[in-house]
Formats: sequence, structure tokens, C-alpha cells
Amino acid sequence: MSFKNILVAFNGSEGAVTALKYAAGLTLPDTHVTVLLAHSRHDVSGSGGKWVPASAREIIAQANAAFLDEIEARYAAVADTLDLGERLHFHREEGRVDTVVSETARAFDLLVIGQDAPNEGVDEHVFLHPDRIALVSGRPILIVPQGYDPKATHSHAVLAWDGGRAAARALSDALDLLEDQGRVTVLSIGETDAPRPADDLMTHLARHGVTADRERIPASPGPARALIAYCEQKDPCLLVMGAYEHSKFREDFLGGMTARVFKRTPIPVLLSH
Repeated sequence: MSFKNILVAFNGSEGAVTALKYAAGLTLPDTHVTVLLAHSRHDVSGSGGKWVPASAREIIAQANAAFLDEIEARYAAVADTLDLGERLHFHREEGRVDTVVSETARAFDLLVIGQDAPNEGVDEHVFLHPDRIALVSGRPILIVPQGYDPKATHSHAVLAWDGGRAAARALSDALDLLEDQGRVTVLSIGETDAPRPADDLMTHLARHGVTADRERIPASPGPARALIAYCEQKDPCLLVMGAYEHSKFREDFLGGMTARVFKRTPIPVLLSH
């Protein structure tokens, strides 16, 4: 595995804790993990205006600091259990959360994000949108379900393959992880064939020491549900897929599968766009 520089987006949620532990499990002796707490401002509209008393602005500033300190304290409690020493780094950055994370990720091998539960109530000032980040960061994003066991046996991965550009990008970005798994199922959904036969893909995986097989499943009752059901039944330890082969607007409008899959799948998902 050649991941030497991993970024973890950390907002203090249970999903973020799981993501940090999972990222630590991907490390080698020379791998560095950087934890980023990206946050927007926590002030009311016009809090910097002259009409807002100085005492009120001070209360807002103190509340902001206390909120971020609580998240950093949660990070510190997890960091003490990871045994990464000086290879673990932490910093805060203010700005639009998704933008800060996306732009920072461009200088890393991999971005790891937790899959926050819908009812967890993560504060909007640190809330992450993995689908938006996957679309604009230009880097592979590994989304880890909340509570997923970071020590789960790594022996079988699934590559969702339609022969498209995004799937090819995901394959390239995930190749180190696929080599680590050792066994990969190349999964096609529905009856539509890829633009080219998958023979070259199977040869490519074999030359990287990956034992691969091919499988096709029906698209009913929909590609996203079919893929999620497959992962629930087969219980692989990783799903690799391209994100937003069509435009995000088209997927949002017509009901695409990218967001549906990463929000509901029970296993880590690596997305590339």
C-alpha cells in the first residue's frame, strides 16, 4: 500500500471517530495522518455590526471557542489510543466546511470521512457533505459507516464496474487497497454492457496480484438498492465505485445512486469522480 499521507475530516461525531480509527488502520510505519477540523463561523447575522454590544460579541466568541475545544478534546481522547506518535497531526481551519476539506484534500493521497447518522444532530457549522466533496476535491474519498469495526478482516472488495470514466478513476485510485484485499469481485448491475469487454480489466487486476471474479446482478428494484442489498448479503469489507458519472444536478433531479449508496451501505465506500 502506497498511502503515505492521509487526511481525515473530523467534526467530533461518532462517524468521525470511526473514520479516524479506520484511517489509523490503513497506516504503515511511514504513513502520516492529518486530522482536519473545518468549521464555519458560529455567529449570528450581523454579530460584527456596531449595533451588537461588545459583551454579546464576547459571549459568541467564547461559545465558538468552547464548541471547537470540545471537538478537539474528543479528537485527543481518540488520538491517545492510536499509537501514531509524531505521524499524527491536527489543525483547525475556518471557512466553508466542504470547500476547506476539498481544497485541503488535494495535497493528500486519500481523504477519509465518517458516515454521520441522519439523527445524530451534527452541528451545521461542522457538517460535512461527502457527495459534494467527492465532486470537487479531485481526490479519492473513503466514507466509513458509523461504528464500523476498523479491525474487520480485509479479504474481499467489490468494484462496481460499468466501464465508464468515473469507474476507471475509482479503480486507479483504489488499486493499492484492492491489492491489499487480494480478492475482488467486479460487479456489473443490470443488463447494459460496458463499452468494452472486461477482459482487459481482469488482466490488469491479475498483473497487480489481485484475484478477481466477475458477477452481474439485476438492477431491480433500482441500481442503488440492488448494490446495497448485495453488500448486505455478501458482506465485503470495501466497495469501490465511481461518483457522479452524470452531473450531480442530473443525479439529484432524476435520482442517482451515488448519495444513496454511501448513505446506506453498511461497509466503507471509496468514491472517485
